[in-house]
Amino acid sequence: MTRIKRPLRAVVAAAGLLSLGLGLPAAASPAGPAGAGGAQGSADGVAVKVTPDMRGAGIVSSGVVLPPIPPVTGSRAKPVPSWGKPLPYPIVIADRRNNRLIEVAPDKRIVWEFPSPDLGYYRGNEDVNFSSDGKLLAVSEEDNYDLHIVDYEKRVVTWTFGIPDRRGRSGRLLNYPDDAHLLEDGQFLTADIRNCRVLIIDPKESRITTQWGQPGQCRHNPPHQLAWPNGATPLDNGDILVTEITDAWISRITRAGKLLWSVRAPKIRYPSDAFPTLDGQQVIVADFVKPGRVVIFNPRTGKPSWEYFRSEGEGALDHPSIARELPDTGDVLIVDDLNDRVIVVDRQTQAIIWQYGVTRVKGHAPGYLNYPDGVDIDVFRDWKHALPPR
Repeated sequence: MTRIKRPLRAVVAAAGLLSLGLGLPAAASPAGPAGAGGAQGSADGVAVKVTPDMRGAGIVSSGVVLPPIPPVTGSRAKPVPSWGKPLPYPIVIADRRNNRLIEVAPDKRIVWEFPSPDLGYYRGNEDVNFSSDGKLLAVSEEDNYDLHIVDYEKRVVTWTFGIPDRRGRSGRLLNYPDDAHLLEDGQFLTADIRNCRVLIIDPKESRITTQWGQPGQCRHNPPHQLAWPNGATPLDNGDILVTEITDAWISRITRAGKLLWSVRAPKIRYPSDAFPTLDGQQVIVADFVKPGRVVIFNPRTGKPSWEYFRSEGEGALDHPSIARELPDTGDVLIVDDLNDRVIVVDRQTQAIIWQYGVTRVKGHAPGYLNYPDGVDIDVFRDWKHALPPR
């Protein structure tokens, strides 16, 4: 998720860009892994400068000896046994500036980790989501300008789309892709922010099969034009929830491209990756500002039904990028990016009841994160019974 230093309107008007805080990435990176679809050699696009901030901590690992991976026995519809409060299931975190994915159990043990295999084509992973069968991970990398599929059990990148460190709008080129989901049919969904479009890509052919929005036409008129979309989330029935940054628009669009509704998120200045609530009736969205907030609202009325906000202190959020309602408990999972932590907020008391990462302290040893930016919930594997007692 892009960091903002000025209001969005000023940034867009002045430069046509969404971020000043991460810099504008200039040398092209090496090609991706063998057989990876989109990273094979091309001189097209514009080379972007890779800053030290974008490289983050480099290739790092927690150093933990990882346990054997249990088989997939659950699904989103029928999850594995819950751990209960405070965190019912392990979570996979896109630890952006550590250039790694890391899975943490509710007892804070690290159970799985995927460090960058090569910073040339894998750097700055910022969103991560499981495929519907739990065997693959969809990953986006905004300021590396590419997308990946990672095989969870093999811990390898099996597919790449986009050309690392090159931006553009034609062919396989992207311009700040945010959000990553694998749909039921195996196609890849992403929001290509600075090209003002949402894409569905067939990994088998590395071909764009659906495009909503047009590069250079950054205004709210979904699905024909989109105003800086930074979220595209699939719903259970196949519809897609699209988040537009400008004026905090959230829209529901069918896979065939029919607009069902479009509503401005209440109390939100910079919406980030809207998700449906567990019952599918409401929307939960994070406000990517400081101090940030999380709002749950009813799209039929446009009114909020729940909100988390602290103006200062340990409870205050600093550019939260994702908020999700947790299965089993209904509590709220929040990625608090610039506080270097992922937290769980109790739905009733609004107290922080679980935290991974040390607030405002960067690191990659166990217990630390470095600009976490994405998260998904592992309801697929019964880590609770696979791990030995502590």
